[in-house]
Amino acid sequence: MEQYTKCLIIGSGPAGYTSAIYAGRAGISPVLYEGMEPGGQLTTTTEIENYPGFENGIDANMLMASMKGQAARFGADIRPGRIVGVDFSERPFTLEDESGNVIKAETVIIATGAVAKYLGLPSEQKFKGLGVSACATCDGFFYRKKTVAVVGGGDTACEEATYLANLCSKVYMIVRRDVFRASRAMQERVAATPNIEVLWNCNTQEVLGDESGVTGVRILRKDGKVFDIKVDGFFLGIGHHPNSDLFRKWIDTDANGYIITEGKTSRTNVEGVFAAGDVQDPDYRQAVTAAASGCRAALDVERFLNAQINK
Repeated sequence: MEQYTKCLIIGSGPAGYTSAIYAGRAGISPVLYEGMEPGGQLTTTTEIENYPGFENGIDANMLMASMKGQAARFGADIRPGRIVGVDFSERPFTLEDESGNVIKAETVIIATGAVAKYLGLPSEQKFKGLGVSACATCDGFFYRKKTVAVVGGGDTACEEATYLANLCSKVYMIVRRDVFRASRAMQERVAATPNIEVLWNCNTQEVLGDESGVTGVRILRKDGKVFDIKVDGFFLGIGHHPNSDLFRKWIDTDANGYIITEGKTSRTNVEGVFAAGDVQDPDYRQAVTAAASGCRAALDVERFLNAQINK
């Protein structure tokens, strides 16, 4: 059965839900598909201490549940499941969900986020949210005056390590080569930070822990030596993958797959298609910035629809 909406929002993180709140309050009655991970990447962490308005912090799942409830209160039609097909060749756009439902949409907000790249270790997944993190800015504060490890040798890893070094007593960097891939400036920052120790030619074999969380890392060095280090936290610094593959036939992206938007707007190269949150933000990747970009996208949608009426 074919359905119609003025605005279809794809994704249910802070960007998706915030755009639904603003679009709902504007009388647009958006349809939102939650995707594979309702609540987005934020739900992979535990307590959030840096979202404004919660002086004692808030549980990540509670925050997203509140955003979802707020969006529903303002008339958003929130649906489980994924959008699996898109055709942006003409408006109204044609989209299909995984159940085979076809939706015609005057506008689309892409808020599908970006996923951190993981090593693929079972123990890594076991302790996800219990000491394993892919966001130093989000979770670093929980490890102040403790020892942590960062995996990676590029700019992301160096940036995470230097950030954590300001909070933690000791930071190990686990680098699989004998050189960094990072820019010279980032390498110099690491070299100038006394509480960072680089473990060259090393791969993570296993994340160690118990019922309380991460307690260490088992490392395999290039020469075959296996050894353990004691750490309280394990941070991934090997990059993120934006969830933009479904749209790349139609939407311009950068070399890493992040959707390109026009200036300070959420507009993409396709008129009527907008992007918000981490899928178009390779730099900040914070809940509050994602929410702000969701607000911007909804306002851009409202202005676009009003302009069509006045044509």
